[in-house]
Amino acid sequence: MLRGVLGLRALLGAPRLLSGASSTTLAPREVTIRQLQTSAIHHHDSLFVHRDSPEDNADLVFEFTKDNLKRVDAILAIYPEGHKRAAMIPLLDLAQRQHGWLPISAMHKVAEILHLPKMRVYEVATFYTMFIRKPIGKYHIQVCTTTPCWLQGSDTILQCIKDKLKCEVGQNSPCGTFHLSEVECLGACVNAPMMQVNDDYYEDLKPEDVVEILDALKAGNQPAPGPRNGRFAAEPLGKLTSLTAEPPGPGYKIQKALE
Repeated sequence: MLRGVLGLRALLGAPRLLSGASSTTLAPREVTIRQLQTSAIHHHDSLFVHRDSPEDNADLVFEFTKDNLKRVDAILAIYPEGHKRAAMIPLLDLAQRQHGWLPISAMHKVAEILHLPKMRVYEVATFYTMFIRKPIGKYHIQVCTTTPCWLQGSDTILQCIKDKLKCEVGQNSPCGTFHLSEVECLGACVNAPMMQVNDDYYEDLKPEDVVEILDALKAGNQPAPGPRNGRFAAEPLGKLTSLTAEPPGPGYKIQKALE
């Protein structure tokens, strides 16, 4: 019983008797200071909580164009009755493509079409980073800096774009043509480093490739998307490193008992 009490007192940090001292003399309580270390806080470059502005407020009217209304009907036709709300992301994407970014009035229009509370649309539009909540340039440049791209020099690519466009991540270029974002994996790890410009991927990049692409876009031209090192897609550079012979046929290395 005594050992249990002493162990509990030690665990709770109770003062200890000095060795050879009287029962009224107590040792100073030992205090251990531990350093708390945390990783750097990395915020997204966009603010997803709505703030009224002259170009983004509920008083501005958003309407789909005549052609896009046909697309709205085609999208809704995909989903059965009772499940039309599943069309929310395609309709938000359509509104963003029409307007260039996604104002709150466009979200209200989607809520109206789907007969949903506005909050249900806000929840989706503010969750996915594919939806842009502020005016951006004509070309949205997204640079992947996740591990595979980083190992292949994505930091150099990002810095090259900053220097070329004279803007930082989350900003529009002074000319208003470009907007720069730093993003997580875009799914082209084999072709790292890479960047996405609107809907097009540019892969296997070097700084000189980036300069060439940005100059072409600024001049109103459309550079060919894809790898910049000569390969067609994600095939190995040079000769094959596996599957270099005809595969064995049926029965290869089968057990004799099964022949």
